[in-house]
Amino acid sequence: MTEIETDILIVGAGQAGAQTAISLRQEGFEGRITIVGEEADLPYERPPLSKEYLSGERPPERLLLRPPAFWAERQVDILTHTRITEVKDGVATAEDGRRFRFDKLVWAAGGHARRLSCGGAELGGVHVIRTRQDDDNLRADLHVANRVVVIGGGYVGLEAAAVLRKQGKSVTLVEAQPRLLARVAAAPVSDYYLAAHEAHGVEILLDAQVDCLLGETRITGVRLTDGRELPADLAIVGIGLIPSIAPLGLDALEVDGHGRTGLPGIYAVGDCATHRNRYAGNALIRLESVQNAVDMAKAAAAHIVHGDTAKPYEACPWFWSNQYDLKLQTVGLSAGHDETVVRGDPATGSWSLVYLRGGAVIALDCINAPRDYVQGKALVERGARIAPTLLADGAVPLKQMEG
Repeated sequence: MTEIETDILIVGAGQAGAQTAISLRQEGFEGRITIVGEEADLPYERPPLSKEYLSGERPPERLLLRPPAFWAERQVDILTHTRITEVKDGVATAEDGRRFRFDKLVWAAGGHARRLSCGGAELGGVHVIRTRQDDDNLRADLHVANRVVVIGGGYVGLEAAAVLRKQGKSVTLVEAQPRLLARVAAAPVSDYYLAAHEAHGVEILLDAQVDCLLGETRITGVRLTDGRELPADLAIVGIGLIPSIAPLGLDALEVDGHGRTGLPGIYAVGDCATHRNRYAGNALIRLESVQNAVDMAKAAAAHIVHGDTAKPYEACPWFWSNQYDLKLQTVGLSAGHDETVVRGDPATGSWSLVYLRGGAVIALDCINAPRDYVQGKALVERGARIAPTLLADGAVPLKQMEG
């Protein structure tokens, strides 16, 4: 049985795992660093998978976070096709029996796309978008598909719908909630994106539950619980993420501001890690974003090198989504808001929605409004209290508002 010794073992070769290794070297760590990942690829960007990579606008080599030589120059060993199935007593065991003995472990395994559990879920032509291989399988399948059903009205589903409509596919989107983006945005943004997608020819069904997928070996349709049947040559399922934490023997993976878990010598960062976030009222949350992956990784790496003198994670969350000619940029977390302010005129195609809680600005959704996004971050960070009538005046730059 092969045993590999390393000082820092990073499980997960995505954005969080890659940033951990990069930050460790930047902080002056000189020991052995080993990254292990399940996929065949070196660390790459995931956001383009439902956007530019799905459309074919970005080739595989332009997904890479760093070129291969970068890792070699920094003496970071990356082992692909490696799935860790157990962590115990300072040893991580892979599915193929290899054992990795570590001094410290950084769990950055992210998660797997949640799949449907109904009948027909395993039929051919049913896809998720989480890995590059998922995307390659989907793109290879698209040439035989004209009618696509997208299940899930979050970022991934909407971005994929936009790409496929631009390719001339017939697209129907099924969302179980009464509006799009229900988990992350308020009604004005939901309604705006509903109108945008319908204007581009997407049929959107809200309050719609999937009963089963139809077909013998390959999908031919989607049956809803109300009996409606939607013809489909292909389906894309975008209904969330299941954190990959089972090998640690935990049901949830909570970390402190330095990324430390309750397990000795084990840190966790990125999509799989639950943490208390001051922008969520200090509630326990799990964020799936590039920002969170990068900033948690930096905090964990700094603590590994410098101990408790390192600065804890306290970054302001941000997100983005590209659909058609609309660029949505979000700063802050809108959950728990008790008031919203429309800033500017949505009819112009450039506007923002400002979220407040107890009179304080907690988040902004900025649609084709990059200036609001950049300047609004400062308002969120300080919890500025500004009169809604002033916030609504798009002619007054946010940086000029006191509060």
